[in-house]
Order: sequence, then structure tokens, then C-alpha cells
Amino acid sequence: MTRTTIADVAREAGVTKATVSHALSGNRPISNETRNKVLAAAERLNWVPSQSARALATRRANAIAVVLARDPEVIANDSFFPAFIAGVESVLAPTETALILQVVPDRAAEERAYRALSRGRADGALLLDLRTGDWRVPLLDDLNLPTVLVGAYDQHTRFSCVRTDDTAPVREIVAKLRADGHKRIAHVSGPLDYVHSKARAEAYVDAIGGEELLREGDFTAASGRTLTAELLALPERPSAILYSNDTMAIAGLSYARSQGLSIPRDLAISGFDDDHLSAHLSPALTSVSSDPAARGRAAARLLREGILGAEPRTETVDCNVVHFRESTAPAIPAPPEVSRRTP
Repeated sequence: MTRTTIADVAREAGVTKATVSHALSGNRPISNETRNKVLAAAERLNWVPSQSARALATRRANAIAVVLARDPEVIANDSFFPAFIAGVESVLAPTETALILQVVPDRAAEERAYRALSRGRADGALLLDLRTGDWRVPLLDDLNLPTVLVGAYDQHTRFSCVRTDDTAPVREIVAKLRADGHKRIAHVSGPLDYVHSKARAEAYVDAIGGEELLREGDFTAASGRTLTAELLALPERPSAILYSNDTMAIAGLSYARSQGLSIPRDLAISGFDDDHLSAHLSPALTSVSSDPAARGRAAARLLREGILGAEPRTETVDCNVVHFRESTAPAIPAPPEVSRRTP
């Protein structure tokens, strides 16, 4: 097989080899139009410079980073992260770019990690778990570290962003549960300082018309079990619970069964993220597949383009699909009272 060369890219883009080199290295002023033309040509030909030549020419680390400030238990049990990373790696592997994954315990450690990355450890970062008023966005801007935001971010930023619609699936599930006869529908959310958790919770409150049955979890099985117990202990318990991930939903399902409830006859349950085991439970769990691999691919591609000098842009990945399964079903109405006649 013939190896694609810089001459092929130059011919495809309609420029000189020197222009391709300058567009990729950033060492000479090149118009955005020309740089984007070169990047598009390189993408079409699936071409990247050799690792050694790239390092000498650009002084880059040839690595990107993901820093996670999450409980390792959540990372270990949440199906989102392995699939997201697989999507990222599918883009990085052909370019011989390394992925640095760092888990940190708190904000101070997270800030130290980003400062270290900006000093040459990585060429850019993928920012997950966006929070309201996220302090990391201006920090990464100040550090001049190319970054892609994975999630909604409503303030002005020079970074590219990968968005998904986290509200539509919640509205769809609530509408179906209501159509099935459920009147008291609860929601166990993720941490509400996360943008995606807040968006789901707000969609739930708008659909229900109140937050009486909203409970804030932390994506762990323990919080799913604890908050399910709290909801089921109410004088008028819910007949359905929507959880913000499958880990909490499965823990809630298990607790409800331990209390003698039948799923879905006594309690309908739905999750989010569609863990690979969810469809094989008994009963199978209604959940939302969110295709984290597609988001990983989009984020890695945008970051790679940004590192090479492309203009930032927002890309919406239409990937959330509700899968209604046996764990949600029409509510069972209470049997009518039987009148007793005095003999």
C-alpha cells in the first residue's frame, strides 16, 4: 500500500508542501481559510506527520488528557467512561496520540493537574462533567491549553463543544409513564452542580410541575438504594422512579424487591445510559442509550483539529434514545372497595 505523504496533502489542498508544514506547525502566519483547507485535506487522506517529525517541528507532547474529579467507585461502575474512552481512542490511535487519564480527589489536585498538563505534558484536554459556573473553563483559557467541552456550556468560550440533548429523553419517559397511569413519579438525579444532571432534573420538574419527589443522588449504587428507601417510606409513595443512571436504578430496583414490591406492577423504574447488562435484567430495565463512544469520537476529533489550529465550533451529537422495557408498565389501579352487606 502506498503511504500518503505531505506532497499528497499539498496536492489535495491545492497548496505547497511548505504551506502544509506551516499550517500544521503554527510557526508561520497562515490564514484560517488556508489552515482549514489543509486540515480538511489531511483528514480526507487520513494523513498525519510521523511522530518524530511532528515532535521536532511542533514541540508537542503528542498526547491529550482527561482529568476526572470523581469517586473511583463511580468510574469503575459507570458504563459511560469505558465507552467514551473507546470512542476517543478510535480517533487517537491512527494518529499515534496518547491519552493521559488522571483521577484526582479534589479541586486543588485538579487545578494542579491542569497546570502540569499546560507545561508540556499534553497538547490539549477533554473537559467532562461540566458544572454550572465551571471554574475550569476560564482556568484552561488562562493556561492556553486547547480544550473541548463535553456537554452544554452557555457562557462565552473560545473552546469547541460537544453537546447532547439531555432533556428530551426525560420528557419522553415522564410522558409515557403518565400515559400509562402513573401520577406520582419521582426522580433520583445525579449531583445537581453537574450541567447534565441539572438539565435532566429541570426537565423532570417542568414535566411534573413540582420537585416534591426530586432527590439528589451521586451516581453510586449506595445513593440509589438510600434514596429509593426514602421515597418508598413516604406516606404516599411514588408509583414510578426515574434515575439519572443505571447504577442507581439497579440498586433501587433491588431494594424495592427486598421490600416485597413487584417491578413493574408495584413500582415502575427507569435508568439512564443503558448499561450493557440493563436489557438482560429481570425485568429488563427501561433506559436511555446515550452512545458515549460517539461523543468520545466527536470530542477527540474536535480537539485534534483545535490543536492543529482549526477554529472552535460546537457539534451536537444526536445520540440519546429511550428504550422502553419491562421495568416500566401501566400503573395497577387500586381495586374498588367491596361493599359489605349486613346479613
